[in-house]
Amino acid sequence: MRVHFIAIGGSAMHNLALALHHKGDHVTGSDDTIFEPSKSRLEKHHLLPEEFGWFPEKITTDLDAVILGMHAKEDNPELLKAQELGIKIYSYPEYLYEQSKNKTRVVIGGSHGKTTITSMILHVMHYHEKEVDYMVGAQLEGFETMVHLTDENEFMVLEGDEYLSSPIDRRPKFHLYQPNIALISGIAWDHINVFPTWENYLSQFEQFVELMKNGSILVYNEEDTAVKDIAEAATKPTRKHSYTVPQHQIIDGTTYLDTPEGDMPIEIFGEHNLSNLAGAKWICQHMGIDEDDFYEAIATFKGASKRLEKVAESKTAVIYKDFAHSPSKVAATTAAVATQYKERKTIACLELHTYSSLDPEFLVQYKNALNPADVAVVFYSPHAVEIKKLAPVSKEQILEAFDRDDLIVMTDSAAFKEWLFKQNLDHSALLLMSSGNYGGLDFKELADLV
Repeated sequence: MRVHFIAIGGSAMHNLALALHHKGDHVTGSDDTIFEPSKSRLEKHHLLPEEFGWFPEKITTDLDAVILGMHAKEDNPELLKAQELGIKIYSYPEYLYEQSKNKTRVVIGGSHGKTTITSMILHVMHYHEKEVDYMVGAQLEGFETMVHLTDENEFMVLEGDEYLSSPIDRRPKFHLYQPNIALISGIAWDHINVFPTWENYLSQFEQFVELMKNGSILVYNEEDTAVKDIAEAATKPTRKHSYTVPQHQIIDGTTYLDTPEGDMPIEIFGEHNLSNLAGAKWICQHMGIDEDDFYEAIATFKGASKRLEKVAESKTAVIYKDFAHSPSKVAATTAAVATQYKERKTIACLELHTYSSLDPEFLVQYKNALNPADVAVVFYSPHAVEIKKLAPVSKEQILEAFDRDDLIVMTDSAAFKEWLFKQNLDHSALLLMSSGNYGGLDFKELADLV
């Protein structure tokens, strides 16, 4: 197959390009800019474009397919040329379905937890040397790429993102996968720039379960009311399995899971992660891994990249960073750290960085999200608000939205860094939550504080 990527430098796109290259396809691509680590990874396999920009002359009739990334625009010159020549154009998820339509597709959906659950499943499969195809939204230990495709593997495990498929395909990605086995971890309003109301967002998950294959299996978190309602009303899945947070206890900062063989120490913590583990267990059992083998493997799971990732630790201090940015994720992660280290002072810092989090109307969703922390800081860049062409956000709006009198609100990255490095972290747990980097914070330098 000869495949060309329009916007090859994206996190997901370059991983798919590498997967097809490893599979033996002839891969080319273009982009107007490519950042690390995508740049080095593409260069290593001789897939990095010779120069940045869009070149319609790259689009020729000998191509079997063009894969269009979200970074491209509808008037992209290469896209227009492909349309003119009648070449088959796929979105990223559409091509993944094309590669897995004869496999058993396992799709992990939900507003939160899907990367972690997918990572847990892949960790267990890798531990037991069971080969599967996959697509996951984080780089995993022991896996070279975030996408892996073969002709022979029976299962394809897919992280089911609800965001749009491409500039010319406005369907949510997970609507294209038509799962044989699916999981929904939780539903909390997100992507408000695309799904303007809660009802509209909720309907995407209702459609997801009705797009499952006949005779399929649905695993769902019954502690989430919205998920439970959708699962119980779903008509397509033949079998349904619910899960809840498993029995556990925390002793001296270590979480012990209640298993048939007794209490088992695990590397992860927090009720949201334990709920994720319970969901992953059901999925793995449907993929042929028995309960004992699941527990043996999951005991060594340290977490997905950027999800409660430990930056540094000493005997009396610990620093975590987390990709959490939506209200439900922020609340769950803050509570997890405060509970795990209840004998220490919890310092929680949140950067408001996404379109949703910087929208004045959406801010109220963050009410009480940082309350479990002893010290709470919200950082945002007024310049980022301008770039995103959103209405200005004031400190007063943030204080009112979070409903916390002692909340520290900062808007200058240098001032935030100065404040952070002055903190005495002895007997503390520091948590930094963001999908950005606080205006250039060096986490390696931060590690020297403990």
